[in-house]
Amino acid sequence: MKVAVVGATGMVGEIMLKVLTERKFPFTEIILVASEKSVGNQIEFQGKMHTIISKSDAVAMKPEIALFSAGGETSQKWAPIFAAAGTTVIDNSSAWRMDHSKKLIVPEINAASLTKEDKIIANPNCSTIQMVLALAPLHKKYKIKRIVVSTYQSITGTGVKAVKQLDNEYAGIKSEMAYKYPIHRNVIPQCDVFEENGYTKEEMKLVRETQKILDDRTIAVTATAVRVPVVGGHSEAINVEFENDFDLSEVRRVLHNTDGITLQDNPDTFTYPMPMYAEGKDAVFVGRLRRDESQPNTLNMWVVADNLRKGAATNTIQIAEYLIQNNLV
Repeated sequence: MKVAVVGATGMVGEIMLKVLTERKFPFTEIILVASEKSVGNQIEFQGKMHTIISKSDAVAMKPEIALFSAGGETSQKWAPIFAAAGTTVIDNSSAWRMDHSKKLIVPEINAASLTKEDKIIANPNCSTIQMVLALAPLHKKYKIKRIVVSTYQSITGTGVKAVKQLDNEYAGIKSEMAYKYPIHRNVIPQCDVFEENGYTKEEMKLVRETQKILDDRTIAVTATAVRVPVVGGHSEAINVEFENDFDLSEVRRVLHNTDGITLQDNPDTFTYPMPMYAEGKDAVFVGRLRRDESQPNTLNMWVVADNLRKGAATNTIQIAEYLIQNNLV
């Protein structure tokens, strides 16, 4: 089992290597791939030094699986080339998510739809993954009509440049800016670029990807995505209206019994999810469950996850694990 990590030197790529080790992923050979400027450099992985190689050299090695986290342009160009060579690509960019011929997978929800013919598989956006994982079992039981979500997104979602900006601002050092404005002691109500409708690309990902993953285009979704000076993970305030009424104790039971969810919901002990506790963990944390008293059949919830792990690297690797376990590669 040869596995390529394309984008191995990036933030998500580094986490992928860490998660592969932690989960004892069954590869026999690891192939580390990055941009041309990194080719020839070496990375230590599992006690050995590995040389970064080019994408074309990686294709020639015919890995069974390629984990992509190298940006949309790279994925658009190279994922089909890897796939044509027989490699199954699991792509972490936005390049293939809304392609009707490609599946958008959160393993706990819809991995069963995968087949051997799926050579390019899309990994959803980080903010979408944590939201749909919390909502999918409730949709099955109560049927979602409408979702209103506000996100509080970690700067790690932007990358190393944003982390450096925050660190430098905290230290009072002027440096290169990842954002148009300071992020230290600030929140920026813009994640990604604006679309023609006035929403950002990140906000529209929450709309389109949720409908695709839950396989229900009737679900109405509206989102506001905000960048906050936090490193540990993304947080979301979700207001969800169901067609059918619910019992809060039953909602808690359903979530408690859902794979990948950790319920933290006890106001008496001030127990609720926070990114400082989610960082470095693979679970999606759910709390602050309460009925919306302004209208019927509506629930408020607070959802937190490490965006670099379950929101990116871990979900990608879980897809790969499913493929192997079910002899799909």
